[in-house]
Formats: sequence, C-alpha cells, structure tokens
Amino acid sequence: MFNFTWKKLGIITGLSLSLVVAGCGQADNGRESDKPEATTSVSEKLEYTITGIEPGAGQTETNEKAIAEYESLAGWKQETASSAAMLTALGNAIDNEEPIIVAAWSPHYKFAKWDLKYLEDPKGVFGDEEYITTIVRRGLKDDMPNAYTILDKIHWELPEMEAALLKAQEMDFEFEAVAQEWVDGNQEKVSTWTEGVESVDGTSINLASTSWDTELFSANVAKIVLEQQGFDVTLTVVDPSVLFGAISSGDVDASLSPWMPTTHGAFYEEYEGQFEELGPNLEGAKIGLAVPTYMDIDSIEDLEPAE
Repeated sequence: MFNFTWKKLGIITGLSLSLVVAGCGQADNGRESDKPEATTSVSEKLEYTITGIEPGAGQTETNEKAIAEYESLAGWKQETASSAAMLTALGNAIDNEEPIIVAAWSPHYKFAKWDLKYLEDPKGVFGDEEYITTIVRRGLKDDMPNAYTILDKIHWELPEMEAALLKAQEMDFEFEAVAQEWVDGNQEKVSTWTEGVESVDGTSINLASTSWDTELFSANVAKIVLEQQGFDVTLTVVDPSVLFGAISSGDVDASLSPWMPTTHGAFYEEYEGQFEELGPNLEGAKIGLAVPTYMDIDSIEDLEPAE
C-alpha cells in the first residue's frame, strides 16, 4: 500500500495523462438536472483513467476491484507506473487545475501539500478506516516499565502526521533529521509522553519499523524520545511479515508500525496472544480514490462508464 520512501524511487518518465478538452455542457430545456452531463464531461476529460501506483501493489489490486464492482467505472482503466510518477502527475494536474483521480492513502504528505478529497465509496470496496497501533513483546511492562509507559502514550493526530511527512518530503526524507527537528519543536507534547517517567542509564531497547514513511517518522521520534530518557535504542527496519514474528519471539521489544484491522490483520491473527497491543498511536488511516477539491464530484458513483 504505502511502503514507499520517495527518495529511493526514481520518477518514471514518459507517464502522460491525456485530457480531452471539452466545454462545460449546458442543460437543455426540459432536463431535470445538468449533473449527469457535467460528470460525463469530467469522465471524458479523464479518458476514463485512474492514475495508480506500482503494478502489484495492494492498493493497485483494490483499485481494480473497484473498477470491476462499480457500474460507474465500467470500461475504465488504471494506469500504473510508480508512486512517484503518480505524485508528479497529480502535481502537474493541480498546477493546471485539470481533473485527475489518483490512488490515495492517509497519512501521506500529499494531503498537507494539496487540497484533496476522497471520493465516497458506497460499496465499501476500500474498507473502513484503519488505525496504526503499538505492539510490544510480552514482559516489556515488567522489564522496562519506563519505556512501556512512553510507548503507550505516543499518539498522533492525522493532520499533525501529514504535516510532519510534508516536512520530511522537503528534507529529502532524512527521517532521523526530520524526527529530531520535530522533537525539538514539540517539547510540550513530548513532555506529556514522558511526564512522571524516571530516566534510566543506558538500558538497551530494540525497536522495529516497516519501511513506510509514516512508520519511519514515528519510529525515529520514539527512538529520540527514549534516548532522551537514557535508553540505548536500536531501530531496525523490517518487512511486516518479519515484524510480528520478531516481537512475538522477543527479538524485538516494540513497534509502532502495524496497520489494523485490515492491512496487517493476517499477521496479527497469526501471532495473536504472543505479544501485547498497547492501542492506536494514530487513527483515521485509510485508502481510496482521491481528487483535487476543485473537482465537482464527491463519490465514485458520480462518474460515468466508458462508452
């Protein structure tokens, strides 16, 4: 879905989004509403195309499912390339105030950089909102109560996280530097996480993170905050399939990375009972199709099938 560190992705050139220039339709006498004509015009301008991300990505597959299930998307296609190419196409379209529909997920910096909105998904193809949760190995509360308390208190609001990710994009996704700048500028919030927690003297703790931008940022923030309390922190980036096993075996102490209940639900169920879940560190995560707010459509069902 979202496991992309943009500086590691080369922008794929040659991606083009052809738009058919069409004048706004006017309602003829006797029409009950001019909305079908307006939405048809938008669909035609889009050439019945969704701008997607990498072939084989989880969201790419979900987009194909939406095309199959919605009558309004009958005959549509999804143009896949890369997340970086999608973002380039989105930025170009917004610069020219042209219509575009893209594969989208939250949290992501594009929602802080541009005015975007998700299209309503009446059929629920893209699922409900998700949350990102914190999990720790069994026994951490007894072994490292101070670290346990801090990890349990770490929580983000969605706009706050997306603003941080935009800063990360501006800083070339140097997450250690981005996290340090955030911690330095948000000591009041950090103090609510560490209030009443006594410092330690070099106690070792191992954190794991997936390679997704949101998780790399939050993991690096957690690392810095724990180090400020005297912990010797090791942060390792792993695949989600490895993460749950490492926590369950005790090789890793904690992670702030799992997306629930859908994205990592299968791994959660596989290892359930072998780790402790502390609860959400961010709520409101989701995936779907998004458009610039200047587009006069609100739902996938506002679109028109290709003729």
